[in-house]
Amino acid sequence: MAIELPPIPDPLSAPPVRSRPRVRGLYAIADGAYLSAQRLAPAVELALQGGASVVQYRDKDADCGVRYRHATGLARLCERYAVPFIVNDDPRLALDAGAHGVHLGRDDGDAADARAVLGADAIIGVSCYNEFERAVRAADAGADYVAFGSVYASWTKPQAVHASHELLRRAKAELDLAVVAIGGIKPENGAALIEAGADALAVIAGVFGEADIRAAANAYARLFPR
Repeated sequence: MAIELPPIPDPLSAPPVRSRPRVRGLYAIADGAYLSAQRLAPAVELALQGGASVVQYRDKDADCGVRYRHATGLARLCERYAVPFIVNDDPRLALDAGAHGVHLGRDDGDAADARAVLGADAIIGVSCYNEFERAVRAADAGADYVAFGSVYASWTKPQAVHASHELLRRAKAELDLAVVAIGGIKPENGAALIEAGADALAVIAGVFGEADIRAAANAYARLFPR
């Protein structure tokens, strides 16, 4: 049976991408492969209550209609908490859902193309793995933040390349944009990453895999000075 997708909005009437906030603090990644459809919004709200400063929606398996519904719902939820909402991989979905921006992986196009879709005020983030030169190119293309990882062994992505603390230090010193660390981060090891230059800590299982999501998020949020 064919799935009826929502109409593609006219660019003049599409939900506006809001003014660009700062990427800092706990960056909670709500992964559709990790959270069921029923748990997604309640889990994200608990993370927001615990102090998540940025929320990303990532789902590489759901169809377009499901992703649109989830993204628009999470965008409204994050709006209530005045927290920026990022969509993984898909600039058009980010635009249609009214997200603050998009996060791009290796095969998702470049920051300049995403900027052309989302506009000057969007947050554009780029995964740079353990590649400083990729981060330089992302900065040159207009990215707002670069993400490095896995900084520690990751249960979610056990085969991920390793990114060193020194790479975070170099990016912070040489690039004029926010630095995000991802991979195997716990409250016990996160402070060292912040000291090395991470503006934000991106976490999946360390928040959404815990029985008390609100408390787990708060443990990360407390690592960042007010």
